Amino acid sequence: MAETIFAKIISREIPAKIEYEDDHCMAFHDVAPQAPTHLLVIPKQPIVNLAAVTDDDTPLLGHLVRVATQLAERLNLADGYRLVVNCGPHGGQTVDHLHIHLLGGRPLRWPPG
Repeated sequence: MAETIFAKIISREIPAKIEYEDDHCMAFHDVAPQAPTHLLVIPKQPIVNLAAVTDDDTPLLGHLVRVATQLAERLNLADGYRLVVNCGPHGGQTVDHLHIHLLGGRPLRWPPG
């Protein structure tokens, strides 16, 4: 996998407004927010997208979702929020590193796009 902007954020080559970090993942504010609250939760392990996930990644995926829900609670998104994972070019993925968008702070429309 080629080094992505997210790998550079993990290694601190590129600055980010980091909201959370542990040994397995990092969460930071999106530089082009689509909602008042827009964070990206990424694994530190380089996984291209959901199509590249293996059975061995199952605990990590659960951890990413749990971190996202804990951040939603901490950021007072009690009225609701959305978790989005884009997969591949037709799915809207623009960075080849798995990431979960945490969106909230306003009513979100459906369908999304």
